[in-house]
Amino acid sequence: MLALAAMLMPSWMNPETLLHWLGDWALWGTLLVVFIECGLLFPILPGDSLLFAVGLFIAEGTIHVPLWLACVLLTVAAFAGNVSGYYIGRFLGTSLFKNPDARILKPKYIEQTHEFFERYGPRALVLARFVPIVRTFITIVAGAGRMDPKRFFVWTAIGAVIWAPGITLLGHALGNVEFIHKNLEAALVVLVLISLIPMVVEYFLARRRNRNAGNGDAPKHAAPKHSA
Repeated sequence: MLALAAMLMPSWMNPETLLHWLGDWALWGTLLVVFIECGLLFPILPGDSLLFAVGLFIAEGTIHVPLWLACVLLTVAAFAGNVSGYYIGRFLGTSLFKNPDARILKPKYIEQTHEFFERYGPRALVLARFVPIVRTFITIVAGAGRMDPKRFFVWTAIGAVIWAPGITLLGHALGNVEFIHKNLEAALVVLVLISLIPMVVEYFLARRRNRNAGNGDAPKHAAPKHSA
């Protein structure tokens, strides 16, 4: 199944192929992809898997950049992309999402992202980092909704620091594991599953909060009055 998925996937979506094609420009190309995916209305990019592959390539010496520098640059790219998306949303609103038959700017994307934002509040800017498509449009919704800029910058910075270095460091930590090299496609599938853990945890926490709130709001029956 994984082999079939790889065959059906465009070559530029395969992180290993993309990084080899970029050669000495691999890190700079990754910075551009991260920047675009995090705010410039092009969500179908291999963000998570590319970060993981960068960490792996640094570990094996294919990318000749210090790990700490790569993490700093990737964090800046993720943050800058979100800031760009925020101001696109602030100035243009959701007017770009009008055509239901559009290939990329579908109205349903902005609706799903709005619901996501309403459910999780400001921390959605952190959680959305791990959700493809949503991480692109969450900033548009924040800008269109006139979220306070300072509040936005704080939360999106937290998300950038957790997401970009976190996945890159994971790739680097596993970069010297032979099994990972031989089964990179399977490792990327596992990465996607791991990236969904924060969402699953948040989902169950939200259910617990709603259940507790429901129990707390349950009407209390008055004690029956006894006639004298």
